[in-house]
Amino acid sequence: MEKGLKSGYTTGTHATAVLVAALYEYYEDEVVKNLEVHLPKDNIALIDVKRISKLFYSSIKTDNDDLDVTKGCEITLELFKQKPQNLKEQNPSLLEINKTKIYVYGGDGVGIVTRAGLKIKPSFPAINPTPLEMMTLNSLHVVDESKDIFHAVFCVKDGQEIAKQTANEKVGVLGGISILGTRGIVKPISADAYLDSIEAEVSVANASGTEEIVFTLGNTAHDYANVNYDEVQVVEVGNFIYDGASRLKNTSFKKMIFISSVAKMCKIAQECKNTHNRFGGIDFDEVKSWLKEELGVDLGTKEYLTLKAVLQTLNDEKTKEFSSFLGLKAGESFKKWFKELDIKIKNIDIITLNGADKVKRELKW
Repeated sequence: MEKGLKSGYTTGTHATAVLVAALYEYYEDEVVKNLEVHLPKDNIALIDVKRISKLFYSSIKTDNDDLDVTKGCEITLELFKQKPQNLKEQNPSLLEINKTKIYVYGGDGVGIVTRAGLKIKPSFPAINPTPLEMMTLNSLHVVDESKDIFHAVFCVKDGQEIAKQTANEKVGVLGGISILGTRGIVKPISADAYLDSIEAEVSVANASGTEEIVFTLGNTAHDYANVNYDEVQVVEVGNFIYDGASRLKNTSFKKMIFISSVAKMCKIAQECKNTHNRFGGIDFDEVKSWLKEELGVDLGTKEYLTLKAVLQTLNDEKTKEFSSFLGLKAGESFKKWFKELDIKIKNIDIITLNGADKVKRELKW
């Protein structure tokens, strides 16, 4: 990790803070401005909160150096003794804290789950298990042995707009963002959020009953897939080829379809588990060797910096042949990785895009 990058805290951590702050006011008649939140793995966060009105608190999600669309958002919690009216249709989650019960609702800007396959069942607010567990743990010493019943409504300012930058709508979380976090901490420039999104989309596709999962890499591939396959099947894995594939473990898919541009496909053919440039480029010596051995094309000693430059030396027929070969080699990489990861899929279609050309290879084993 690069020195000096800033960590932050998850939406689940801030949601926990505003709930505990409201409980402090109710039981201790104390208005807190910041408090310690105990996180998983014995970490502790000091979170600022603001009192809006009686039993109504807000917290601004801390800034961080992650690629995080929710940083800076305002999370609020209002605590009621009677169930509030005019809530969107949902089943509340239930926190049982000693003898106290807290019914948890998603208000404005917090999504409601509508599809099977996620960690939360349909019709419940999109507040994941770890944040709910954190709320319970951090409230234990406040509620003590009371037998109260509360209704807690979480909202996120502009949550519906923020959610448009996530995969929520696709996986069936409607009306806002999700309250997430498995450790309570957002690591800067981590892959966690992206891989969580991949996992959620794979899980929803699996629950839909489809036998084919479609992985795409790049906007062009994603657009092509959305035209030719059911949207619920299509998952954009970014550069996270191997880590994305690992999310297929324990699923019931019979086949994977992988779609990418020819340049990225070349990296996968060379067994690159992550195709981002910081993990390395294309081995052009190997590309030359493939061209000579498989297509009878000798590029000599000239150095190449891009695959596009290589392809420009080939005629249309040879370009298609080479794209087909890369698809086969990429399929062999997936076959190797699937065996490493104990993934049961044994049938892969590889579709390589190069301009208007679309070359398909199938691999079974």
